[in-house]
Amino acid sequence: MPRVNIALALSVTTIASGFLLAGCPSPNPPDSAANNGSTATPAANSTTTASSAKGLKIGSLLPTTGDLASIGQQMVGSVPLLVDTVNACGGVNGEPVTLVQVDDQTDPKAGAAGMTKLATLDKVAGVVGSFASSVSTAAVSVATPNKVMLVSPGSTSPVFTDKAQKGDFKGFWARTAPPDTYQALALAQLAKKKGFKRVSTVVINNDYGVGFEKAFVQTFEKLGGTIVNKDKPIRYDPKAQTFDTEATAAFAGKPEAVLAVMYAETGSLFLKAAYQQGVTKGVQVMLTDGVKSPTFPEQVGKGSDGKYILSGAIGTVPGSDGKALTAFNKLWQEKKGGVPGEYAPQAWDAAALLTLAAQAAKENTGVGIANKIREVASGTGTEVTDVCEGLKLLKEGKKINYQGASGNVDVDANGDVVGVYDVWTVGDDGKIKVIDKVSPK
Repeated sequence: MPRVNIALALSVTTIASGFLLAGCPSPNPPDSAANNGSTATPAANSTTTASSAKGLKIGSLLPTTGDLASIGQQMVGSVPLLVDTVNACGGVNGEPVTLVQVDDQTDPKAGAAGMTKLATLDKVAGVVGSFASSVSTAAVSVATPNKVMLVSPGSTSPVFTDKAQKGDFKGFWARTAPPDTYQALALAQLAKKKGFKRVSTVVINNDYGVGFEKAFVQTFEKLGGTIVNKDKPIRYDPKAQTFDTEATAAFAGKPEAVLAVMYAETGSLFLKAAYQQGVTKGVQVMLTDGVKSPTFPEQVGKGSDGKYILSGAIGTVPGSDGKALTAFNKLWQEKKGGVPGEYAPQAWDAAALLTLAAQAAKENTGVGIANKIREVASGTGTEVTDVCEGLKLLKEGKKINYQGASGNVDVDANGDVVGVYDVWTVGDDGKIKVIDKVSPK
């Protein structure tokens, strides 16, 4: 697949200031996971996968319900799969790893409550989560004072970079998906490559949507483009159920393309409303990671002609090109069947870093993980793609440099990684296919 290299002509710090983004959810635990039952709280559903009370305990805080459920269901299975793999090769620090899974419901309040439970009741050392940046913002405010290491597989807001630079997270934050500074740049470059000079934007009115909008507008204008509705941005209510007014406004002013930054559930309603009004004809729809799931074209539906409304739409999503990707895909096929969905490799890598860092620290604490996570992710040690091999070397007192399934996961001082993006489109058959890769290097 061809790769387009994009020069970062803009300052990441300049683009990053002032915006937050989103991420993805979770499938069912693998058959080998021992389920000791589940408990429900007003904030979230929680499931504990049993092992030793003395060993490393980690959590997952991912959306299996809510606006991001269709994407979340693709990634949740990665964490228990990783835990099973680690426990099968001896665990961490001589004991099995325990996993506590919580559904954050794509809701910051539920996420904060779930994180509070994980930190204070379950007393986990690290957490994989969350997906939505707004939820991670709420969760990290709980994780940091409780000294729990939070590693997000999909929260891509550049605001996390800004806050990390200021020391807000005290080292208890990292992510395995790149900041949306890069995705906004990739989409702006893609729009220019397609020859679009006039683009409108419509976004979900939350950290993800507004942040992405600001970065895209700034980048596209620097590339010579015009944002048709810059003075009257269209930002829809995440809890809205009807979108006729917003759809009319987003496609007004004769744009050649409309950038739609949405979540799947509400985004499908918006795009259907726009089609029914007849305003989408002749306008390119550009989408992002918040809606890329196999079911999304079906959610939007078909037109009166029997064709998929989304046919021809294009978008971007953080991709995976890590050295461990082939082995991860094979393991997923063997244990769960089929192929892993969006953000599943990032979730696997997030959980892997938690276990490897705990082993490197020789202690099952959040402080230990925070102190060693960058060393195992991007240090000068032996490159390893297999988690069990990495644990073995660490037990022998050697240093490692973990190469993940999503990428090299070289976590920097701000908890960031630089990734690669897939360019995708919707075919006439309603199937999503990747047609290119874009790297912001």
